Amino acid sequence: MGTWNFADVYEAVAAAVPGAPCQVHGARVVRWGDFDRRANALAADLLAAGLGQQSKVAAYLYNGVEYLEVYVAAFKAGLVPVNTNYRYGPEEVAYLFENADAEAVVFHGCFAELLEKVRDRLPGVKRWYVVEDGTPVPDWATPYEPVVSAGADRVAGPWGRSGDDILMLYTGGTTGIPKGVMWRQGDLFLLLGAGGNPRLGLPPSTSVEELASRITGPGSVMLPACPLMHGTGQFSAFGAMNTGGSIVTLTSRNFSPAELWRTVSDRRVNSLVIVGDAFAKPMLAELDHPGDDYDLSPVRMISSSGVMWSHEVKQGLLRHMPDAVLFDSSRPSALAPACRRRGRPRRRRGSSAARGCACSPTTTGPSRQARARWGWWPSPATCPSGTTRTRRSRPERSAPSTACGTRSPATTPS
Repeated sequence: MGTWNFADVYEAVAAAVPGAPCQVHGARVVRWGDFDRRANALAADLLAAGLGQQSKVAAYLYNGVEYLEVYVAAFKAGLVPVNTNYRYGPEEVAYLFENADAEAVVFHGCFAELLEKVRDRLPGVKRWYVVEDGTPVPDWATPYEPVVSAGADRVAGPWGRSGDDILMLYTGGTTGIPKGVMWRQGDLFLLLGAGGNPRLGLPPSTSVEELASRITGPGSVMLPACPLMHGTGQFSAFGAMNTGGSIVTLTSRNFSPAELWRTVSDRRVNSLVIVGDAFAKPMLAELDHPGDDYDLSPVRMISSSGVMWSHEVKQGLLRHMPDAVLFDSSRPSALAPACRRRGRPRRRRGSSAARGCACSPTTTGPSRQARARWGWWPSPATCPSGTTRTRRSRPERSAPSTACGTRSPATTPS
């Protein structure tokens, strides 16, 4: 089993390229050195609030700089980050926080009204942090930005860090009641390539020091169009950050293909992460619209996971980006990516989201010249044993949240 811990990796990356971009949201750019210090400050505040070894920290947030800061702060302090579906209503949110034993919650201000309805039922939460977004700030929450902007040097809990430290990914929707899939960080890091880059002929790293020695400048630029609250966007972001890359997030809380392609062009995005046709169809329609002119030359890959991505839409996207590689992994986000190989695509089938096993990818490739340029590559066949955390009965179903302008259908991109 892996002994890797993400906090150690990201501290090494920050030391190697402190001035390189790490998180980009609209005009805001947080560089690796600042990202590390901000996460340290939050980690210190969580420990000061009385959180203990592997206490749970829930991120109830839209995409933005803060999302991954919260996760890395939890990793640093030896705590467990927990995702929260912002489409849930009050009953589902209360159930998830109680089921996860959440002791700290970081939330966008627009969710305060919903949390007011359930906060008294969650006495285990020791600290509520509010990320200001123009909505009223509740007096029972600690403003997030003043805590992290102070910065801090390296922080670790008195119990240290370990590859056995957990990341908890709650699934929902198609899987019934929310279930917490518990990933060992050591396993997840290996699953994501262990800092290797097969496109450049780099094998997995053998140590944090070796990984850091490979990073000599800014890495690739990734844009997860899907929410970071889902495993697809979240795990893809970790993979890019493991090699010193930067994560670009969209500012709109409702999916806009025009904003996406404009951001891809302006920020020179190398890879996009989407979820099937729900994203890909409007993306293609925007590109097919007469008069629109986007620079798509930096795009090397578009990857999708979890739902159908139709062949016709893939081919349409390739008309606009003939040098890109499209990778389609038809699996729930709780599952590990399956093996990929050079040459002709093939389909694998796997099982059980609860066990974190591999399942079925299909790959659509562009021209022979593009394959020669970017290549196909294998992924490690490591398949950690994810376990699920469920208890008690299904919560009473409440209407999907429409806070902060959220669209209620679960399939709506956001």
